[in-house]
Amino acid sequence: MNKNLPENKNKERELPTADHRAIGQQLDLFSISEEVGIGLVLWHPRGTIVRNLIRDFWEKEHLKNDYQLVCTPHIAREGLWRVSGHLDYYRENMYLFRKGGERYVVKPMNCPFHIQIYKSRPRSYRELPIRYAEWGTVYRYERSGTLQGLLRVRGFTQDDAHIFCTPEEVEDEILRLLDLVSHVLQRFGFKEYRAYLSTRNPERPEKYMGSEDDWNNAQDALARALQKKRIPYREMRGEAVFYGPKIDLNIVDASDREWQCTTIQFDFNLPKRFGMVYIGPDGKEHEVIMLHRALLGAVERFFAILIEHCNGNLPAWLAPTQVEVVPIGESFLQYAQEVNGELLAYGVRSELDSSTSTVSYKIRNAEVRKIPYVALCGRRETETRKIAVRKHGLGNIGCLTTEELAKTIIENSRAEGNEPLARDFRQRRSIG
Repeated sequence: MNKNLPENKNKERELPTADHRAIGQQLDLFSISEEVGIGLVLWHPRGTIVRNLIRDFWEKEHLKNDYQLVCTPHIAREGLWRVSGHLDYYRENMYLFRKGGERYVVKPMNCPFHIQIYKSRPRSYRELPIRYAEWGTVYRYERSGTLQGLLRVRGFTQDDAHIFCTPEEVEDEILRLLDLVSHVLQRFGFKEYRAYLSTRNPERPEKYMGSEDDWNNAQDALARALQKKRIPYREMRGEAVFYGPKIDLNIVDASDREWQCTTIQFDFNLPKRFGMVYIGPDGKEHEVIMLHRALLGAVERFFAILIEHCNGNLPAWLAPTQVEVVPIGESFLQYAQEVNGELLAYGVRSELDSSTSTVSYKIRNAEVRKIPYVALCGRRETETRKIAVRKHGLGNIGCLTTEELAKTIIENSRAEGNEPLARDFRQRRSIG
């Protein structure tokens, strides 16, 4: 069923106009060391700042949307994965080891852990829906030939969430999810995405778990939610996995490439395997509806897509360094130090370039590093207690006080999607 969705040109494998590996090296964001292991990412200080800013925004939005944040171990006993079925069907992609006479698995996914939290006590329909979210790191053995920068790795973090609800609540949950997806993706500068609804092949019902009614109800709920939100979609008949239908929302980047990041997935398998129930208004046990959900998908992969999308020109709220403070000569270093300290006190991520390089080199270096603002401190600035400000890609934008520059950065950050803690500028004096 074609819902007026443009043809998928599947450009993911085309050579990108900006390669995230080159950007990562240029901006000193991350690296991969063969001594550590291929497919295992080392986040450098600047990359860690960006990663944490993404996580902080993600957590804030989830708390606002009534999710409960959880944290789970990196390993679990082998038996957990036998119950889930992963040991039988996924063993070759799992890291297994023996310790103290017991066999353990390094977790390839977070689902069984969230299920154990749900099952830690009896649940009533009055508690539902329950929404657990985790910024959870997982490990999967991928063949070395498939590894590619941050796009395919062996250790990665998923912005994972699982929703446990009643059949009556499921459509509202999908509608809430679609709103959250749109809000989050737009904050990162992705204005366009394409939706795909994966359904079962009605001619091969034996391939799928769950009753025909289960599948029809789930597929209808997904389709109705897309229609209510007026999101064009394409039905991918026969593309559903055996345990449930799903929606994929593929973001479209600046090069018009599609990337699969967001998934909303029904699961008829794990609730049965783990005996997940709730007590209904009739006093009887009912099997819970379980939805898997990721907005960004693998954070490493999303990070790669993001920096290619903006060619490393991260918006001010995500830039690891927002301001580079440059003294125009040794005699103005003390004032530059004061400016840097004042910006840091306002909550701006500021750095002081106190090297002996020429001013033109320092400015050029800041441009190469794609730092949003450069604050120049010379004789005139010292006398007026201001700073000459350059904006990346634009050049000089005039002389400002540190307070004015800090306000500009925070206001721009708010407009770009991040809303930092409000600061009372009136209680802070400009330098001097």
